Amino acid sequence: MDRQSAERLVNECIGELAAEFRRIDDIALFNQEKVLGAFRKNAVQARHFTGSTGYGYDDAGRDTLSQVFADALGAESAVVSPMITAGTQALTLMLFGVLRPGDIFISVSGKPYDTLEDVISGENCGSLKEFGIDFDSIALKYDGLTPLFDYEAVENALKKRFVKAVFVGRSRGYEWRSAISVEQIAELIAFVKKISPKTLVLVDNCYGEFVEKAEPAEVGADLIAGSLIKNIGGGIAPTGGYIAGKKDLVDLVAKRLTAPSLGAEVGSYDGGYTRFYQGLFLAPQVTKNALKSAFLFAKAYGKLGFSTLPAAGMPAYDIVTSIRMDSAKQLTDFCEAVQSVSPVDSNVVPVPWAMPGYQHDVIMAAGAFVQGSSIELSADAPIKEPYIVYVQGALTFEHAVIAVRETLCRVTG
Repeated sequence: MDRQSAERLVNECIGELAAEFRRIDDIALFNQEKVLGAFRKNAVQARHFTGSTGYGYDDAGRDTLSQVFADALGAESAVVSPMITAGTQALTLMLFGVLRPGDIFISVSGKPYDTLEDVISGENCGSLKEFGIDFDSIALKYDGLTPLFDYEAVENALKKRFVKAVFVGRSRGYEWRSAISVEQIAELIAFVKKISPKTLVLVDNCYGEFVEKAEPAEVGADLIAGSLIKNIGGGIAPTGGYIAGKKDLVDLVAKRLTAPSLGAEVGSYDGGYTRFYQGLFLAPQVTKNALKSAFLFAKAYGKLGFSTLPAAGMPAYDIVTSIRMDSAKQLTDFCEAVQSVSPVDSNVVPVPWAMPGYQHDVIMAAGAFVQGSSIELSADAPIKEPYIVYVQGALTFEHAVIAVRETLCRVTG
């Protein structure tokens, strides 16, 4: 496809997505009011942006930041820390914080994301398995591409023996399916608590923050966890992660983050907290741009006969677009095109490599201001059949428009 044809197709798609874009704007406004309310409730002031050193005792910026996050997410409490290096670590802290030797937990959304495999069952690495914690997973059912919880299997597992925690991955990971909605999670929580009131429901919230008007903690999830270099950091937060939910459980997680005798009382960050506060404030708008970008990628490639998610007429419950390509070359062409229109490292050519925590070679395109940021425009794919590329971001919708045009020229040229 030449550039003129690509531009014409993209403009046509934008016009056809007008109603969907209005719906996304409405969600963003709702969530912006929610976030603003959290800032106002906690009387955020300029003094909260100043960092601390040493032990970080009485760090008002850190403590207020955590409470602002908690209120924005509809949770009782939260731990927000630049010491949390990735979403995987946030999830690990959540699991190790509440699980004890002899406990069992089950994933009811199928196999968890690749990077959790060693966390759960790795050998000689301090995994949950090595601490005597049992794990099982229950595959999702499907209505077309819509995932459904297997309630019969969940009920059988809960009645067989006491299950300490039920784990839900909200986003799709490297699977060909839609993400899971907050409404579905609410129904699951009610189902689990009716059968086993003391069973915890833990949610991997990565890629889902501010995509809908409600968050899992608002519908009864005991704990949720995510990364600050995805939606909720607004493309501004330079690093970090969060765990939010019931206060007594968050306190346990904080003791795992630091030490059992310290909890959330310590933890300094000399760099200051401005970008974390500002990132959260911008997050609803940045997520809006990412959602519009997702629908544009899906619409344009769907018109050319590619299978895409979100598919036409389907809502989106995370910021990810999945596009099924015909070959490994199309995967790499797509990622090279995304990299070439990135504001950082546009001259770099991405190549597949054995990325830590993944089971296949992965190609990743991400010319981002924050290294590895998944809310900035990025694309990645495991080099395996079916050849599916996963697109996240962008910070501005206009950047996505440019990227869609460029990828169309490369992939269909």
